[in-house]
Amino acid sequence: MHKSKSNLLNIQRIINAARYSWQGLQAAWQHEGAFKQELLLCALLLPVAFYAAKSALEVVLFIGSLLLLLLVELLNSAIEAAIDRHGGEWHALSKRAKDLGSAAVLLALINVLVVWLGLLLF
Repeated sequence: MHKSKSNLLNIQRIINAARYSWQGLQAAWQHEGAFKQELLLCALLLPVAFYAAKSALEVVLFIGSLLLLLLVELLNSAIEAAIDRHGGEWHALSKRAKDLGSAAVLLALINVLVVWLGLLLF
């Protein structure tokens, strides 16, 4: 039987992907102030999620909204890094890309607010 490099369970690929992901988190911590602020917010709210939740589903919703915020911030930071790589000159499409990324973070923050207030007040 032929052994393929594109094996479904390629352990080295999984290890490499985990390493790249860890490096991405480290880069976000080192270079992205907004990520640090949002991670601190998550660290502060995480214990509250377990205390305030009335069910396992509420815990999932509380924590899921926080993870979504971090995910969107990472994607926004990736967009900004890619745009900044191409130079410091102003371009309308670069501005649009950065503004759209920022808007996504804003919506993720609003989502945290809506989820948390909704679950805590109702």
